[in-house]
Amino acid sequence: MGKMKTFDRHERDHVLERQRERKMARSAHAYVRGNTARFYEWLDGLGSGCLPEGPPVWICGDCHLGNLGPLADADGQVDVQVRDLDQTVIGNPAHDLVRLGLSLASAARGSDLPGVVTARMLEEMMRGYVSGLAGNASGREPDAVRTVRVRALGRRWKHLARERIKDVEPSIPLGRKFWALDAAERGALDGAFENPEVRRLVLSLNGRYDEAEIRLVDAAYWMKGCSSLGNLRYAGLVRITDADGHRSFALVDFKEAVDALAPTHADASMPTDPARRVVCGARAMSPNLGDRMLPIRLLDRSVVMRELCPQDLKLDVDQFSKTEAVRAAGYLAHVVGRAHGRQMDQATASEWEAEVTRMRDGDEAPRWLWSSVVHLAGLHETGYLEHCRVHALRDAA
Repeated sequence: MGKMKTFDRHERDHVLERQRERKMARSAHAYVRGNTARFYEWLDGLGSGCLPEGPPVWICGDCHLGNLGPLADADGQVDVQVRDLDQTVIGNPAHDLVRLGLSLASAARGSDLPGVVTARMLEEMMRGYVSGLAGNASGREPDAVRTVRVRALGRRWKHLARERIKDVEPSIPLGRKFWALDAAERGALDGAFENPEVRRLVLSLNGRYDEAEIRLVDAAYWMKGCSSLGNLRYAGLVRITDADGHRSFALVDFKEAVDALAPTHADASMPTDPARRVVCGARAMSPNLGDRMLPIRLLDRSVVMRELCPQDLKLDVDQFSKTEAVRAAGYLAHVVGRAHGRQMDQATASEWEAEVTRMRDGDEAPRWLWSSVVHLAGLHETGYLEHCRVHALRDAA
């Protein structure tokens, strides 16, 4: 166990910002994941007409590899879906495709795969997306994805407890990832569980609809993520006691929701509250996740609360071998296509398919996708090296 963190909030914000800079300096792929703002700045610099304009649907807004993975629904059934909707908006679905393509290209470079593999990944990505858009079956699941999904199916509370809190006892050990709260933070979290909607969600997800008692037995600030570091993030350990005195536990995640960086469609009608926007987007794109989320107010901030399930896992790009990379690109794009397609009627989906596949020669990726990804990959590589230089100078100072 590491040394207990007792930062005040101002000091904590500074530490988190430095940690975010360090994470982004680890690799070019990590820089892509943590740099959503620059992505959209550079994407905007491509100029109008460079990307096809899709029908206004909920998009992920930050569609990189780390934001896809197995998710359990309220009944414990597992499916691979979009797992992070912080940036979700009603926007242009082409933005998700470019973001995913850039992430795949960056991962391929980081794995020292040749450029021809990147080209084939984008080709397969487009095939997978069109298939998902039409609601077709996904085909053979890549080994890298299947391995994670099978592991997810076998996970229970004890696995989540050991992984997240390192113990099955009702406490969160403070250390490198979990930090002590001040009195106002603990009081706000205690108060959250007096909210009838919060109580109803926790009980329903644990198969209880009676007068069971729920109590927050421990809580901590959670140093987690990359681009969201610096926003409020708490872990709460909840004890559920039924009428017969039987006890069970749930791990609840509280994550601050902020204004989206992704461009919004001009005629979009979305909730103005960031947490409500995130939950609406999640329910449209990733039902397994959206049905387990609730927008609340905490410390006068907009916050998304969700119970963590043992089956929720992130796909690790390091698991993708050279032979699996192309197949994985198609499968993950299929997941995104399915998330977009479930929001369209058949006619709209057919029209978008025709538009998104224009400027395509045979099986090659459309020129708009290839040129966008290549251009952005160069900008991100330059930005990453500059970030590392500045980071190194700050550490030296």
